[in-house]
Amino acid sequence: MNDSFPSPTQPPEAPGEASSINWSADAPRGGKAVMNRILKEGAQAPLFFAQTLIASLRDVGYNHTTSALCEHVDNAIQAGASEIRVYFRQSGKKGDYSTDAAVYDNGSGMAPSVLKVATAFGGSTTFNNRRGIGRFGMGMKTAALSMSPVLELYSWQERGMYYNMTLDVDAIGRERSNLVTLPDPTLVNELKDEVASLFYRPMSVPKDVSEQKLLELEGGRELFTALGDSGTIVYMPNCDRLTSAKAQTLVDHAMKEMARVYRRAIGAGLKLYVNNRLVEAFDPTYSMSHARHVRFLEGVPTKLSRLVVSKKFNIPVSEISTNSAPVTIKIYRLPIEEWTPLPRKTLHNDLRVFDRLTVSMLRNDREVFAGELVELTTRHSVTSWYRIQIDFPGELDEAFGVAANKQGVRMKTHVMAAIKEAIGGDVTTLNDELKQWQSKEAAAREAAKPSPSEIMASQADPFQAKQLAPLTAEEQAQLDANLRGLAVTLRRDDESEEQAFKRVKSSNYIMVFRHDQYWPFYHVDHKFGRVILTINTAHPFFTELYEPIRKINVAGQAGSDPEDPSTQTNLGSGGGPIVALELLLLSLARAQSVLGGGGEDARQLLDTLRREWSEVYRVQLTASS
Repeated sequence: MNDSFPSPTQPPEAPGEASSINWSADAPRGGKAVMNRILKEGAQAPLFFAQTLIASLRDVGYNHTTSALCEHVDNAIQAGASEIRVYFRQSGKKGDYSTDAAVYDNGSGMAPSVLKVATAFGGSTTFNNRRGIGRFGMGMKTAALSMSPVLELYSWQERGMYYNMTLDVDAIGRERSNLVTLPDPTLVNELKDEVASLFYRPMSVPKDVSEQKLLELEGGRELFTALGDSGTIVYMPNCDRLTSAKAQTLVDHAMKEMARVYRRAIGAGLKLYVNNRLVEAFDPTYSMSHARHVRFLEGVPTKLSRLVVSKKFNIPVSEISTNSAPVTIKIYRLPIEEWTPLPRKTLHNDLRVFDRLTVSMLRNDREVFAGELVELTTRHSVTSWYRIQIDFPGELDEAFGVAANKQGVRMKTHVMAAIKEAIGGDVTTLNDELKQWQSKEAAAREAAKPSPSEIMASQADPFQAKQLAPLTAEEQAQLDANLRGLAVTLRRDDESEEQAFKRVKSSNYIMVFRHDQYWPFYHVDHKFGRVILTINTAHPFFTELYEPIRKINVAGQAGSDPEDPSTQTNLGSGGGPIVALELLLLSLARAQSVLGGGGEDARQLLDTLRREWSEVYRVQLTASS
């Protein structure tokens, strides 16, 4: 119920009365005392109610636990860390797990005064500096408290001299002071065991301890020596708001996401660990030579994508501003020709080609968005085979709609318009190129073998009421020679001239495919007793009807994925809807061949009908898109 209105079961109270505070039973008691004092005694009201604000900030909202932890990794990178370790320590029994989380880095650390400021909400020595990753001095606190009610910070700039600050939501909630202040940092010469043990005891995940690379403590090396001359530890005990109850799931997700988000930092030498397992850079553009995908392509000649477009231009910081900042856009084409034949596991699980990471946006070299952007690319199976990478600086945060927690983008209209103007034509060209290749592959038949629809149409010919025009005596005498010449023009990939001749000779119906923006959606020829139907893969008929029906047919075959060419069997195999559609087209071609035998006028009329029908159909299919 809205707190602005009294409960219907209770009479309204006079303004200012303590009983008008309708807080929940678990609300901060200290905050309620402060509120009563202000309402009853007219005490000065603080700009922020610390007791309720800190509790409210626990619900600031992160997409998942990994995105919250990334706030700490961001701070570590900004502090110049060369090594960062993320921990999920889980104990207890199933259904009653207790999970602690922590992030360690060997960056520059913080002096006591800086640590105190950094613990305050909004406290930052680089506030609104857009050249780095962070901006507002909020992320470390909100991220930690979104996971745990307690945040413990340890930072040092001298070996073994740790300064500690702690934020405890419950303890602050009990404070009865109008102004809640932070104490000075506490100096400790030794980390408490529950924190120290993170570094010298293996985690429960991964279960194979040999996969874990702990801090080097061999040879009697002390922990304070291994932790280095400077650094920071963010410790979040007894996490009560995690996206998964299982440490294995938390670890796997953090490994996967951070590998992509921090790929450039990792490529530049950052060592990032999750539960002592080294994170390997994952590059969704497949352009980094040292990214993880390369090791799954042993024996494949082309291991990297190809840069096809690179453009740099300025975008206004707002629609009404004369100030602008540079944006760099690169488009990469994946080697579809060489990668399509790879095993399904390699494409899906190892390379992750079909994870729909078509567009990647990086702010100051840190990824803030990865996914589909159909307003720019449209939605089609070919979009899995190219990538768009957009780099922009912090000056464009408002234009790209980057929130303080760096979770995604919400681009302003002028930004999308500028990007479309810059690369829209390039994207369309690449889409058409890949569709043409995919259509060619989809249309491929087994060499020297007619398709089921071609065979069925030939078998039905003797039962047709009207027969096709017979061959002339001269054509009959030269049939083999004529068919050999025809076979050369209709030869398929991986088919010899002799195989093509045998196929053309064995069937009265032949389907071929052509990609031509200016052709109608089909064409008919009747040569040497053969009805030749050409389907135009550039016409929307193919992409809107023929191709979807083909995918339905493929999807009905065990183990096939209609969006994944690596699982698709030869077109038309097994019958089904695609054969029915092809027979529809072949019957049209046959009827046109019979009627066209009436003379030149009939042929011209049918040709005009075909072109007009094709254009009307094209407009109907595309007018609303």
